[in-house]
Amino acid sequence: MKAAHRRKDLQTLAKETLCLEAEALQQIAQRLDSTFEKAVKLIAALKGKLIVSGMGKSGIVAQKIAATLASTGTPAVFMHPSEAAHGDLGMIQKGDGALFLSKSGATEELNIIVPIFKRMRVPIVAMVGNMRSNLAMHADVVLDIGVSREADPFDLAPTASTTAMLAMGDALAVCLMQLKDFSPERFAEFHPSGALGKRLTMRVSEIMARDERLPLVKENASLKEVIVEMTAKRFGAAIVVNQANKLVGIFTDGDLRRLMLSNAHLDGLTAKDIMSKNPKFTTPETMAKDCLEEMERYRITQLPVCDKFGKAIGLVHLHDLVSLGL
Repeated sequence: MKAAHRRKDLQTLAKETLCLEAEALQQIAQRLDSTFEKAVKLIAALKGKLIVSGMGKSGIVAQKIAATLASTGTPAVFMHPSEAAHGDLGMIQKGDGALFLSKSGATEELNIIVPIFKRMRVPIVAMVGNMRSNLAMHADVVLDIGVSREADPFDLAPTASTTAMLAMGDALAVCLMQLKDFSPERFAEFHPSGALGKRLTMRVSEIMARDERLPLVKENASLKEVIVEMTAKRFGAAIVVNQANKLVGIFTDGDLRRLMLSNAHLDGLTAKDIMSKNPKFTTPETMAKDCLEEMERYRITQLPVCDKFGKAIGLVHLHDLVSLGL
């Protein structure tokens, strides 16, 4: 009869798992040599894309590696090895390369397509845990991701080995970024919806209120007309312009409250009488992040936008910038 497996405190087991996986990464880091540099340079020199493939859990890691590479300047796609032999090999073009992942190095589906890649003269980089495996012997460059044991109690489930694969893929991506002088600006271009993408690419022209949404009044508008415009457009402010539509002032909710508390005679007042003159403004070409920094610096909630002729063409509200995650 098999002995019952000793149950451990969950926190203890979790810490042991993390430590085992950390040790696995230390092991592959210590074994890293010039072969890794050879792999990086091979991939960097490709004229086409990198085809990344693996089965099972290795396949899931391969998808992540392909996605990371593609988003950091190295064209890469995932190819399922089972589907490869049923038509997906058609994606291979001259100048492509391959990155195959397999803990055992004996994954049948990969070994079936390796001769085809060799025949098509597609260079192969392999990540394997067995340096004497068939895949290791036929690859052009082999990266050793072997681990002493998996992190699960029975040394069965792919845990430490897949962590090693994932980390090695990240190391490839980071080194390729440096080799290709990949910049934050290029990263932002590939991630336009992300926070970094917005910070590095979004301009005031993309977020400002304009046209019929713009709270705009002439300098001879009455106080009532100013309040109606502010209320209708719901920005808590009205931009004041002259007859040529050039910015001359701004009137905000705060200005209105102060005016009401001043006990001043309100009859006959015009926008010109009550506005804050020569307000700060920005331009449509200004980066949104720079606009936000200026508004925070001067504690401004609304900022007019003017073209190169000084004409008011838009309004930026602090809340809109904050809601974008800038």
